[in-house]
Formats: sequence, C-alpha cells, structure tokens
Amino acid sequence: MKRNSMLLLGLALVVVITSGCANGYRGYGAPKEIIIDTKGVDLDAYYDDLGDCEQYARNVDVGTETAEGAVAGAVVGGVLGAVLGNSDNAKRTAGAGAVVGGVKGNQSARHEQERIVRRCLSGRGYLVLN
Repeated sequence: MKRNSMLLLGLALVVVITSGCANGYRGYGAPKEIIIDTKGVDLDAYYDDLGDCEQYARNVDVGTETAEGAVAGAVVGGVLGAVLGNSDNAKRTAGAGAVVGGVKGNQSARHEQERIVRRCLSGRGYLVLN
C-alpha cells in the first residue's frame, strides 16, 4: 500500500514538473503568435504592451493548477475505482485520474493565461484577431 502511495505521489510530481517545462511561447503558455491588426499600430509600443500583458499572465500559477488537478483526479479516480472494483482497481484508476486531472488543470491554467493576454491587449486598444 505504501509503495502505491509513493508511486502515485511520484506520478503527480512528474506531471507538475513536466508542466513547468512545457511553458510554451514566451514562457507563459500563450499561442505561438498573437495576431493583431497592425494598421496604424506603433509596433514598438505594441511589443512593450505585449510584454506587460504577458507579465500579468504569469500571475496564473500553472504548477499549482496542475498539481490541484492531479490531486482532484486521483481522488475521483480512486473513489470510482473503489466503488466499481477492488483496491487494486482503485489504485490504477487513481493513477490514471491523477494524470488526466493534471493535464486538465495545466490546460485550464494555460487557457486562462491566453485569455488574460488577449483581454489585456484588447483593453489597450489593439484589435486581436486570433
């Protein structure tokens, strides 16, 4: 039992660490390029504003969101496995739930970062096209 708990903890840790490595473009998970209508735009000012907006997006803690998703997924998977099977089944579904929950938490945090950058740029008067 202790071995399985350590395995589950190790799996959750791997999910959290790899989420930090997969930062995406410019270190916060935004799309590779934000496309704006550049007609009449001072691009130097735009890149300054983009940097400011990206800094706001970094306030979303991707690692924490990923870890919380992994823990929640493990709990749901473990309960579901226990209800539908035995303790071995519960351990396996808890592990699978941790991975799925971690991925979902990571995606949710990165999507929030993208929304922050888009809203920030729109709020500064840019027409964001994507």
